[in-house]
Amino acid sequence: MNDVILTEQVKIEDMIYEIRENQVMLDSDLAKLYEVETKRINEAVKNNLEKFSERFSWLLTEEEWKFLRSKISTSSLKHNVHGGRKYQPRMFTEQGVAMLATICCYKS
Repeated sequence: MNDVILTEQVKIEDMIYEIRENQVMLDSDLAKLYEVETKRINEAVKNNLEKFSERFSWLLTEEEWKFLRSKISTSSLKHNVHGGRKYQPRMFTEQGVAMLATICCYKS
């Protein structure tokens, strides 16, 4: 039930970035993998803040976001072209991704 099916040929390795000396994934990339809207990922975190310490998940600063956007050559952010993002992206460490999987995004 927690199967990740991609309709496009996307490598998960291409969705992993290094920020603050951590390997992390963007909320929007995780939403794509789970086939949900990015806001659903962030709602799950907001509703379970006690499970997401800064070690597992954090919002990027504006400077970090600008830097990351400049490093993404084949943008995995293409699905955000309609108006862009309203809020800074949330990053998830490997432990944060595992925690997210326990509280979010299951399809029946």
